[in-house]
Amino acid sequence: MQTKVDVELDLCGLTCPLPLLKTKQSLNKMIAGQVVKVVATDPGSERDFQVFAEQSGNRLLEFTKDGKKFFYWIQKS
Repeated sequence: MQTKVDVELDLCGLTCPLPLLKTKQSLNKMIAGQVVKVVATDPGSERDFQVFAEQSGNRLLEFTKDGKKFFYWIQKS
């Protein structure tokens, strides 16, 4: 996927709830349509980010795993 990324967050090593909290803080500073790419290592982030996108109205464009890393592309609504 070739999505234009406006903000990249490396949240590796952080545990719940910090990856989601830091992503929410970043999204709050963005304008509608911008995309944040998040890299995390917390396995709980997989569920957290899916639920967050559904509840917040932001769009989870893509999710992938590579070993112990989780990658998320979230578009601000």
